[in-house]
Amino acid sequence: MIGIVLFKAALAIYLVCAVVYAASLWVRRVLTARFATWLMFAALVIHTLSFATRWLTMGISPVIGLHDALSFFAWVMAAAYLALQLKTKTRILGAFVSPVICLIMVVASVELGGTVGAPAILQGSLVTLHVMLSVTGEALFALASCAGLMYLLQDGLLKRKKEGGLIRLLPSLRDLDRINNICLSWGFPLLTLGVLAGSLWARIVWGSHWQWDSKQVWTLLAWGFYGFLLHQRLVVGWQGRKAALWSLIVFMFLIALLIFRTLFFQTIHNFV
Repeated sequence: MIGIVLFKAALAIYLVCAVVYAASLWVRRVLTARFATWLMFAALVIHTLSFATRWLTMGISPVIGLHDALSFFAWVMAAAYLALQLKTKTRILGAFVSPVICLIMVVASVELGGTVGAPAILQGSLVTLHVMLSVTGEALFALASCAGLMYLLQDGLLKRKKEGGLIRLLPSLRDLDRINNICLSWGFPLLTLGVLAGSLWARIVWGSHWQWDSKQVWTLLAWGFYGFLLHQRLVVGWQGRKAALWSLIVFMFLIALLIFRTLFFQTIHNFV
C-alpha cells in the first residue's frame, strides 16, 4: 500500500532529522538545527500524505487503532513544534522533540499494516472526535515536558555560570516557559473536550458515561494532574523552573502509570 510506503518514508526522515538535531548540539551550530527543522517539515508533509491515503483506504478518519493513534500523536507533536517556531526562537528544542517523535513512530510501525477497517461501533463521528481531541491534548503535554526538560538544562547551566557555545545555542528561558504555558493552556481544554466526547459515546454504546475502565482511570488522572498544573500557572502564578519541573514530573509519572496499566490491566479501549 502507498500509505505504508509514505509512513515508512516519513519515519526515515524523522530519524535523519533527529540525527541532524543531535549533530547541531555536537557542533554547536544553529545552521545545522535549521536544516533539521526543514527535514522535520518534509517528514510532516509526507506523514500528512500517509494519513490522507489511509483515510481514503479505510473510508473513515484514520485515528482508530494503535498504529493510527500513535502516528497521529507524533504528527501533532511535529506540527505543534513547527508552528511554535513561528513565535519563538527555540529551534534547538527539536533536539529533544525529534527523538520522542521517532520513538513513537517506531512503536507505531510495529502495528503498521494491520486491519484497515473498523467495527461498526467505532465508525461514529464521536469516536473520531474523542480520539483526535484526546491525543492532541496528550501530544501537547509531551511537547510541554520536552520544553520543561530543556528549561531545566538551560537553567542549570546558567546557575553554574557555564560559558561557551552550547549555552548560547540553547533557547532562552522565556521562550521555553512560553512554550510550556501554550501547550498546557491548549492541551488541557482539548483533552477535556475529548473526555466529554468519549463519555457521550460511552453513554450511547454502553449505557453509562463511566465504566471504571483502566484507560478511563488513567485519562482522569491525566486530566486532574494537568488541570492542577494549569490552575497553579493561572491562579497561583507558577512559572519558570517550578512549572518546568512539575510538567516533567507529571508527564513521566503518567508514562509510568500507562506502562503499568498496559502490563497488568485489561481495557475496553482496544481501539487506541
